Amino acid sequence: MEAIKVEHIYKQYRLGQVNTGTLSHDLNRWWSKILGKEDPYQKITETNDRTRRQGSDYVWALEDIHFNVQQGEVFGIIGRNGAGKSTLLKLLSKVTAPTKGSITLHGRVASLLEVGTGFHPELTGRENIFLNGAILGMTKAEIRAKFDEIVAFSGVEKYIDTPVKRYSSGMYVRLAFAVAAHLEPEILIIDEVLAVGDAEFQKKCLGKMKEVSGQGRTVIFVSHNMAAVKSLCTKGIVLDQGRVVYHGTASEAVTAYYALNASKLTSHLVAHDFDSAPGGAEVRLKRMGITPEQPQCTDEIVLDVEFYNRSTANSIAISFDILNQDELVLFGSGTLLHEANGLFKGSCIIPQDLLNNGLYSVNLYVHTDAYQPLFNVLQQLRFEVLESERNYAYFGKINGALRPKLTWK
Repeated sequence: MEAIKVEHIYKQYRLGQVNTGTLSHDLNRWWSKILGKEDPYQKITETNDRTRRQGSDYVWALEDIHFNVQQGEVFGIIGRNGAGKSTLLKLLSKVTAPTKGSITLHGRVASLLEVGTGFHPELTGRENIFLNGAILGMTKAEIRAKFDEIVAFSGVEKYIDTPVKRYSSGMYVRLAFAVAAHLEPEILIIDEVLAVGDAEFQKKCLGKMKEVSGQGRTVIFVSHNMAAVKSLCTKGIVLDQGRVVYHGTASEAVTAYYALNASKLTSHLVAHDFDSAPGGAEVRLKRMGITPEQPQCTDEIVLDVEFYNRSTANSIAISFDILNQDELVLFGSGTLLHEANGLFKGSCIIPQDLLNNGLYSVNLYVHTDAYQPLFNVLQQLRFEVLESERNYAYFGKINGALRPKLTWK
């Protein structure tokens, strides 16, 4: 039996606008309708490509998405940042409606899209459990029967009568997941929020999701942890720039995702002037690159960063994370720049014999010395580390995310 049926959905947004449009747009739509023509603002034009400036005010965040999910199935949705995953989940959760197409859901839906979704900050943990249960259509008796189990799973017993606005992000997500998983919705939608919890809690969550699917309930799971997707999901799709580029088993979807990443390697990003550079109003990236472009495991790798700074901040902090092909952060580094006004150039050296052979990406963060974000460049710089020509007794990829050269005695 189908739990979810998604039929050729599209989602359009207007850039820079928070309303539905202008009077002139409405008149153009009305006139086109009178003439029996297509809505001029629903033509398929700009796709959701964040790497370049758009030529239109309208962008299609999702285009022609269609798939079915069977009851009791754990279905994975994977893709790079900006691929359209969160937009799709909002449509499935009925937070927003599709511009075109239809979605059919059989059963109650519980969504965990971001930390504390559906929680009222002024209410206590106890009160939010009953509030969320009521929203899902549960009776007070049904919620009360599950209450102790929810609290025990979340591990926040000590703070259950404290307003949730005083919870840490970790406590928020523990309680939110416990509520969503235990109040028995027919469809459970989980976004990447589990990354907030610690490793032990993430393991509990994955185990609970397997248990939930075994009870005949359907789980939609979005994660950048490819190992978790392969372990938990049976089927999945890969999104890229708002389109489904692969639909099949979870294992094959992960393989397709890796191949997609490999085809989009970009070891250097260059902007020719301030106006065309990515970033904010005052600080923008001029150049970021990896040297050498195709490093071997035994090479010293240099990450070069160059950006324009027109801010009035006394100093600026710059940092980066290195992510592996499973999109797990391996390590990061950062520095504080004093009197960096003008054109700043900096380099960070990643020592040789550290990264394993494989695909990597870089997240760059630039913020003020008070840690107010100025701009981020997420996973646009992607590179591959090749196996070195050094002779090893072991053939194939060495186990582990890192492969440091250690001293033996």
